[in-house]
Amino acid sequence: MASHRRPKQPSRARISVFTAAAATAVALTAQASAHAAPAQPNKDEVKAQVDKLLEEQEQAAEKYNGAKERADQLRKQASDLQDQVARGQEQLTELASGLAAVAGDQYRQGGVDPSMQLMLSADPDQYLTKASSFDQAASTQAETLKSLKDQQRRLDQQKQEAAAVLHELDTQTQALNDAKNDVNSKLAEAQKLLSKLNAADRAAILQGSGGTASRSASRVDPSTLPQASGYAATAVAAALGKQGSPYVWGATGASTFDCSGLMVWAYKQAGVSLPRTSQSQGSYGVNVGTDWHNAQPGDLVVYYSDRHHVGMYIGNGLVVHAPRTGDVVKTMKVDTLPISTIRRV
Repeated sequence: MASHRRPKQPSRARISVFTAAAATAVALTAQASAHAAPAQPNKDEVKAQVDKLLEEQEQAAEKYNGAKERADQLRKQASDLQDQVARGQEQLTELASGLAAVAGDQYRQGGVDPSMQLMLSADPDQYLTKASSFDQAASTQAETLKSLKDQQRRLDQQKQEAAAVLHELDTQTQALNDAKNDVNSKLAEAQKLLSKLNAADRAAILQGSGGTASRSASRVDPSTLPQASGYAATAVAAALGKQGSPYVWGATGASTFDCSGLMVWAYKQAGVSLPRTSQSQGSYGVNVGTDWHNAQPGDLVVYYSDRHHVGMYIGNGLVVHAPRTGDVVKTMKVDTLPISTIRRV
């Protein structure tokens, strides 16, 4: 009769080996997963984030433009005031020298009491002539002294004004640097996000294609547009002539532009000086409202509630504008973005 043997139980040592091996396998699998290539980021999510960053960059860029414009004005004002102070100091020195000369002459002539001089004088007529000259010198001294005091007051006032302007310039320079750093920070964040995508997707996002907020349009032939009149015609032609020029924040031409810089450059060709920022341009000229159907070629169309973007209406429901970093001067439908105001220059 066959004997039935009881199966041999694995030893504790073998169980420990199996357990350790299984744990090692799990750890290696987890480690391999951790070092696996990261999943390709979602293009739509990256686009949404980049769009937001570039919009914030444009806002910061317009703040920079405004701060730079003000700093330039203050710098010129400070220079003019310093020139005035220098001229005033020269005039003050001349007056002081003239007063010293008159005082010296008076001292030399007035060393002896006038009545005593008359008694001792061998020639009274000559004395009286000198006395008359002395009185004239005294009168001149009084006038010079008054001029000296007036000039000193003006000089002190000019010095105070210059000091105040220089202080404001320091403050404005700090604001300028802060805005510049803000712009560069937004651009760096956007570039970091874009670096996760392939070249085709990066280009599509930067050039505004494929989204509901697309700012792109095909190149427009000026001959297909309604004719503008006066200096507006010159400005429209100038802006359209820059289609394809790169957007560069802070630039006002003649080969690169930001949104407000394109408006400034185009109207400059027509002999019209516009304010530097889109916010200031949003208060310039005559208000046309927000209905683009009332717009005429050459009108400035300012976008968003904070007015941080601007384009030029060219007719046929289109504007020409410098969209944003990575893009070029192009046209878009006038109502692509929320209109804040339309201004007739």
